Amino acid sequence: MRQSRKSFRHESLQDADSIQEMLEAIARGLAKGKLSFSDDDDQVQLKPAGLLNFRVSATEDEGEHRLSLRISWQPDGEQAQRKALRVK
Repeated sequence: MRQSRKSFRHESLQDADSIQEMLEAIARGLAKGKLSFSDDDDQVQLKPAGLLNFRVSATEDEGEHRLSLRISWQPDGEQAQRKALRVK
């Protein structure tokens, strides 16, 4: 049974040291199998398990430099199914 969708989004200006601390907290949460995110407006708790999909993208442009990290996984008991791709 699929659970209702809950999302969390936070955006703020931080210095490099603060971002490093947050990334270290995420690493500790991954090791424990529990990630908790919260701010004044919302909160969400995730439980990563099994194989995780990890995607990194980096862009250097004149006006902006960007680093994006994405970690995703299937909830307990739900495995990604292989499906044939057909291109015509």
